[in-house]
Amino acid sequence: MSVIDELLSHNRNYVAEHGHRELPTMPRLHLAVLTCMDSRLDLFGALGLDLGEAHLIRNAGGLATEDAIRSLLLSQFLLKTESVMVIHHTRCGLETFEEEKLQNELQRVKGSRPLFTLGAYDDVDQSVRETVATLKASPFIEQTEIRGFVFNVDDGDLREISGL
Repeated sequence: MSVIDELLSHNRNYVAEHGHRELPTMPRLHLAVLTCMDSRLDLFGALGLDLGEAHLIRNAGGLATEDAIRSLLLSQFLLKTESVMVIHHTRCGLETFEEEKLQNELQRVKGSRPLFTLGAYDDVDQSVRETVATLKASPFIEQTEIRGFVFNVDDGDLREISGL
């Protein structure tokens, strides 16, 4: 049985245990969280969130990419979120490579370089600052409450980055 088949089996059990429930499309807390795709981040548990309370927008690094801004625009404009949390984390995979070296390796192996940056960084606090600054500079993001944090993947602690 493949991993996907196992997950489908878990889904059937989930449906049987939880039954039908209809949650509103707009998140109850009017909150959007831009964060990393890393599988070690249990933000529902760490923040005490429940289904239907917040949008979680995830990508490699939790960076303010074009698609992340698109998602936040729709979250704010159509679904009335007001606050944005940017959450990066310790020991992120984006800290494990150098941008130019990996781009060169991709050129060698794949025959071309991506048209986008991969987002490598070596200072998580600075990466949060840059992501928040990009969101604040975007004409498509409402300038309500945008705050930045670093999540410690080893103990779950959430540390706010000051001076944003």
